[in-house]
Amino acid sequence: MIELRNLEVAYGSIVALHEISLQVPKGKIITLIGSNGAGKSTTLRAISGLVRVRRGHVYFEGNEITNRAPHRIVELGITQVPEGRMIFSNLTVQENLQMGAYRRTDRSELKKDYEYVFSIFPRLKERQKQVGGTLSGGEQQMLAIARALMSKPRFLMLDEPSLGIAPMLVQTIFSKILEINQQLGITILLVEQNANLALEISDYGYVLETGRILLHNDSSNLRANTSVREAYLGGV
Repeated sequence: MIELRNLEVAYGSIVALHEISLQVPKGKIITLIGSNGAGKSTTLRAISGLVRVRRGHVYFEGNEITNRAPHRIVELGITQVPEGRMIFSNLTVQENLQMGAYRRTDRSELKKDYEYVFSIFPRLKERQKQVGGTLSGGEQQMLAIARALMSKPRFLMLDEPSLGIAPMLVQTIFSKILEINQQLGITILLVEQNANLALEISDYGYVLETGRILLHNDSSNLRANTSVREAYLGGV
């Protein structure tokens, strides 16, 4: 569904991605793991059109979308939940969800989609009129994912969904990510510091270090890999 070929991204003279290539097959969950500064978030931003690709190509369903304007990429069905959630903190939960759907033309389907996001995140239904900035970290992450779903994506990118969330809610968020993939068939590219959880729910993983792909394999094989376990899974 998404393919990156020899992708290079730089911030001024600093090269953040060194000709990386990867594939995200339709209907799968693919994860990127690595230490801080490895280039994981930059990879998502390059797909979204938020940073300029210096060399290489981004393909979506066989069509090149390299350096296309971000709003045009969203129109294709590609949506990103950014690191830090970035909800509209001065808007209510309902208004945040409406913002997620603002480019949609199939208004007749909106009611069904509201019902769906409230069914997987019942806390949001209870807090529809509550201002987003007053929600807990976990509730804000639920809202960020729900807002993304309201855009009716076919390809969803999640950047550090467990960041700043109470441990008791992290497992809930990840179970919902898996549910979204399985029930809606949405293809997911997941960036996550909690490598163990990311590899637990994903089909395939790529390990990034200093802007390069160090290794890649089925998630179960990466979890069993001694060097991956020692470096990213706490040796467990």
